[in-house]
Amino acid sequence: MKVSSQTLSVLKNFSEINENILVKPGSTIRTISTLKNVLAQAKVEENFDKEFGIYKLPEFLRSVELFEKPELNFNGGQYVTIKDEKYKQHIKYFFADESVLVTPSKSIELPDRYVTFTFTKEKFERLMKGANSLALPDIALKGAEGKMTITASDKKNTSSNEYSVELCETDKNFVAYFRMENFKQIEDDYDVAISQKGISHFIGKTRQVQYWIALENDSVFN
Repeated sequence: MKVSSQTLSVLKNFSEINENILVKPGSTIRTISTLKNVLAQAKVEENFDKEFGIYKLPEFLRSVELFEKPELNFNGGQYVTIKDEKYKQHIKYFFADESVLVTPSKSIELPDRYVTFTFTKEKFERLMKGANSLALPDIALKGAEGKMTITASDKKNTSSNEYSVELCETDKNFVAYFRMENFKQIEDDYDVAISQKGISHFIGKTRQVQYWIALENDSVFN
């Protein structure tokens, strides 16, 4: 099996959420953070016919990157052979038992869709660049005075620097807080829904990827 560059980019993104992954038969891959506050799911080009678990996904991806044109051969669920015929080289990479992996147990259904909006790739990139440049740990999605904005700051510091992007108009008044460390989405345009029950849902518009991200407990909905 040859794994596409797009699938490898999804796996690299998922490795930033959790180094463990359990891939089940089919073309949908999922992961969840160790604190269970970020769940991600993607539809990929490949159709895996066997379940397999990887304990150190970044290490596995580095192994794949050693080859110019890697081909993966799965062997009875115990290991995968990564090879490149051009250079006559291969790696035997053993899988991990499911019992040692942190994996999603079920899907999430939003109990309500208090507010919805489109988060464009351009504004997402600007927010991430601003937050990273200023080393800001918190993200606040705010609805007030008819406007929705998203702001990176340090909410524990009253004199914190801030970086804000105006998103759209809204008739809702609320503040939904996130930790910057939980914003692991692949850059894309997203349809976003926020629930008053403390969960958000990001659905990629050009890539078949979704993220459910928990809100912080001090979020406020009026």
